[in-house]
Amino acid sequence: MKVELFVACDFAADYAGKLTLVGIFDSLGATQLPVLHPQLCVAAKLRFDDTEAGPKQVRFTLADADGRDVLKPLDMPIAAPPAAAETSFSLVNIVMNISSVRFERYGEHSLDLAINGSHVASAPLFIRPAAKPGPAP
Repeated sequence: MKVELFVACDFAADYAGKLTLVGIFDSLGATQLPVLHPQLCVAAKLRFDDTEAGPKQVRFTLADADGRDVLKPLDMPIAAPPAAAETSFSLVNIVMNISSVRFERYGEHSLDLAINGSHVASAPLFIRPAAKPGPAP
């Protein structure tokens, strides 16, 4: 199995095998803590060899720099289909739309993906101080 893509973004959707992503990012600015991010989308594109076809269990986690969970782990079953006749692999897109993610700390956070209990991908997500908007000129 190969992870071809694992990102955080503003919007993600899978349309009949076509993965649509809008606003890929790795940092968010916050003028104060805690900060509530209204919509966090996480997308992955996985390539499975034909020998890996079958059911899988996916786990997504988001933790701060000290390893504390920002949200409860998200689990979902997927199925890696058998490869098409003209290839030796199959593709599986995963899209997770998570509402109201609360960040308590500035700094580096880690988005992690595991398949059947084995860690397969990580992506950093930085929460950075942002300047408070000033009065309009």
